[in-house]
Amino acid sequence: MSEDKPADTVETAEGNAIPNGKGHEPGEEITALAITPPAEAGEKETVPNSTQNDSPHRTENAEANLPESQEFLSGMEEKKTTHFTDFEGKTSFGMSVFNLGNAIMGSGILGLAYAMANTGVVLFLVLLTVVAVLSSYSIHLLLKSSGIVGIRAYEQLGYRAFGTPGKMAAGIAITLQNIGAMSSYLYIVKYEFPLVIQAFLRVDNPAGEWYLNGNYLVIIVSISVILPLALMKQLGYLGYTSGFSLSCMVFFLISVIYKKFNTPCPFTDFAFNSTTIGLNVSAMDPGGEPDPACIPKMANLNSQVGFMHVTQSETANTAYTIPILAFAFVCHPEVLPIYTELRNPNKKKMQHVANISIAVMYGMYFLAALFGYLTFYGEVEAELLHTYSRIDPYDTLILCVRVAVLTAVTLTVPIVLFPVRRAIQQMMFPNKTFNWPRHIAIAAVLLTFINLLVIFAPNILGIFGIIGATSAPCLIFIFPAVFYIRIVPKEEEPMRSFPKILAACFAGIGFLFMIMSLSFIIIDWTSGNSKASSGH
Repeated sequence: MSEDKPADTVETAEGNAIPNGKGHEPGEEITALAITPPAEAGEKETVPNSTQNDSPHRTENAEANLPESQEFLSGMEEKKTTHFTDFEGKTSFGMSVFNLGNAIMGSGILGLAYAMANTGVVLFLVLLTVVAVLSSYSIHLLLKSSGIVGIRAYEQLGYRAFGTPGKMAAGIAITLQNIGAMSSYLYIVKYEFPLVIQAFLRVDNPAGEWYLNGNYLVIIVSISVILPLALMKQLGYLGYTSGFSLSCMVFFLISVIYKKFNTPCPFTDFAFNSTTIGLNVSAMDPGGEPDPACIPKMANLNSQVGFMHVTQSETANTAYTIPILAFAFVCHPEVLPIYTELRNPNKKKMQHVANISIAVMYGMYFLAALFGYLTFYGEVEAELLHTYSRIDPYDTLILCVRVAVLTAVTLTVPIVLFPVRRAIQQMMFPNKTFNWPRHIAIAAVLLTFINLLVIFAPNILGIFGIIGATSAPCLIFIFPAVFYIRIVPKEEEPMRSFPKILAACFAGIGFLFMIMSLSFIIIDWTSGNSKASSGH
């Protein structure tokens, strides 16, 4: 691990590197020597010139806050002391793309074919494109704010913009959002893993075997896979597992494309298939006309038009597509930690990492949604793999795909846990140096808490639906925009300048998405459905 290696570089505000060369032990404070002699331990640290020249609301109480923010200052004229992350960026560009891509790629890809069935192909593509562009712009705002004040922590950007309330708001939003995400991933493990094992073993009537108990399986997976990865000191080390996780999702995508050309339309359920001989597998009516159920909808603005079986819940399902897509590229809590660890970092390089990650996920999302939809059309379910199981629950390829998706989801949990741990340390232990026992304890407590939620409070996922609808728009739209408006000096960009007006509009979009998402969830609950509160 890196604690036994000398730290290589400390970046300046412009992203250049100066030698450090001082070895250190775990938990020991690192001091980077610059050209000028180091300041005494008790002296105040020099803040970068860009920070000193900023508007008064950001420099107020700056000295008082230095112990908790100085690890993220990207340039120091005299010395740099790091706390929770006592290392300099060593993660390669490719590994950073893998990590950010893995943070974006959650279980949501399984529901995109269902979203396309509710919107139509063209409208889905337009919405997905808009959301991808907005996500990239949001990361641009975060990186611009980070570059101006030389801070690479979401919580510290909140502090610079709004003081302690800003820091706490960002920290709490990251914690709730990512705990909700980790819970939903472990729910998938709890409910899917036993079904996959059962199908592989051809056990039709389980007799209470322990290896078919989801509660035991989720604990085993958490202890044997997730916890060791979550104990890594640096996020960069997870680049390898992130690459493997993404390769599992590529396998999922290839299988979906393959199945499109090997599944008849309209398909017949397995239960019906097993009792019926001589099935109609043709997509043509007897008169030679294509079956209406096998014609893709290009646009479906009003779900009252274009669906054969329209219900009130189906109308709501079309509306759900917007928040599903709006949160399809949630990776913002991970952006700044990944930026911190990037080798030879600068804003332009990190924006490239983000753009490539978003572009790759955009392509995978669209292809998975398109071919999943073109396989089942209006019959596609909210969880795509369940639709394949309706044809043949013992299909070996689909079982392998389900294992791959479970693997990918499991390997995403440690990536999502890192920002939560950092947020907790920022809020509860702001003045502390890196400490292995605390590092391990926070990860263990978080995983234990999430396991207890998943095992004993399965209905809590509905609460996380509300939390996600609140925290996700804050982290993606509202916080980056308002932090940008507050942090960028008025001398550089006046309040009525185009970039700040654009950022204000962006925050407005965030509030709009929040209201829409909460409205749909409340409507869903009052109508007696539970899709909005389901994690998968």
